[in-house]
Amino acid sequence: MALLGFAIVRGSARLLAPVAASAVLALSLPASAHHREGPCDVHRRDDETVQQHSKRVIRCAVERWRVPGGAEKAICIADAESGLDPEARSAGGEYLGLFQHTAKAWPDRYREWTRESWELDSSALSGRTNAIVTARIVNAEGWAAWHGVGDC
Repeated sequence: MALLGFAIVRGSARLLAPVAASAVLALSLPASAHHREGPCDVHRRDDETVQQHSKRVIRCAVERWRVPGGAEKAICIADAESGLDPEARSAGGEYLGLFQHTAKAWPDRYREWTRESWELDSSALSGRTNAIVTARIVNAEGWAAWHGVGDC
């Protein structure tokens, strides 16, 4: 009897079963180290600007957690806040990311509005995380924290 190219000698099948199971599992896992389990894992295309990619991530988050005004309003606010640059920081570093969350409030917002299983980067400078946290807050509480931003 052969299993994955190895001969199994009588009585040794029990010893090789865990190895065989591990090999089969390894073969079935995705090859990409960039894979993320959570929502809106939108990969940047080669021909795409940072701003275009940010718009796609925002659209994904807004579609998943419906927000007042939809993607158009969310993109308008992110553009006014950060120029759609996920790594934007205010001059003093007090505000961070696409939607310019306060640096002090970010750790609590991250803990409250994300799930560990989503494998999100904990940084406010992650466009994906910033967009998801914002969409979830706005879904629950509206745009009050961003009242008066731009002409949105």
